[in-house]
Amino acid sequence: YVCEIAPGKELAPQRQLYEEMIYVLDGRGSTSVWNDAGKRTTFEWKAGAMFAIPLNTWHQHFNGSGLQPTRFVAVTNAPVIINAFGDLHFVFNTQYDFKERFNGEPDYFANKGEQRGLLLDTNFVADAINLPLISAKERGAGGSHIRFSMARGHMNSHISQFGVGRYKKAHAHGPGAHVIIMSGEGYTLMWPEGEEPRRYERKEGSMIVPPNAWFLQHFNTGTTPARYLAFKAE
Repeated sequence: YVCEIAPGKELAPQRQLYEEMIYVLDGRGSTSVWNDAGKRTTFEWKAGAMFAIPLNTWHQHFNGSGLQPTRFVAVTNAPVIINAFGDLHFVFNTQYDFKERFNGEPDYFANKGEQRGLLLDTNFVADAINLPLISAKERGAGGSHIRFSMARGHMNSHISQFGVGRYKKAHAHGPGAHVIIMSGEGYTLMWPEGEEPRRYERKEGSMIVPPNAWFLQHFNTGTTPARYLAFKAE
């Protein structure tokens, strides 16, 4: 979903038993996260930031500007969890602290992390648009890539970038991938096996959600490197 917070306003506090990953599209603000034990941390963010909400923690988002709205896009695994339990009160009102996921650590959302190969273990990325990536030629010539493990969750996320006049190798995967174009322009081919590819133009701010098991391939036709963020609610 995409959410906009009006100038000087905030969202209501919420908790849930599903995971959620957020990418800030525009504006600036802050988020407070706390548990039933009363441990709380607050961090600030602006356009380009990326973070995850620790499972079942209370959280509240604030717009830090009195003049401009702020907007973010979030991907969750809510449908799977809601369908599994079939009880909205349980999903949104269970009193339990997953302390191994969040225990009020004051630096929990510090802009830091441990790099292990292509995987960055972190809870907050302040500027995902300019985050250094790692060469990943197997995904396409001149390409670079980084994967994330955030808030000790299990949702898949990664950033990929490929150069001017380059393309990403064709691939297919299961449902639930939300591909958010962070920079650059071009087009994406998508097609089910055995059919002709279909072309979809894209630019900064576009989002592509490939159907289950369809092939897809990204092409950069712009004058700058093309970068995208993928959240996958596997």
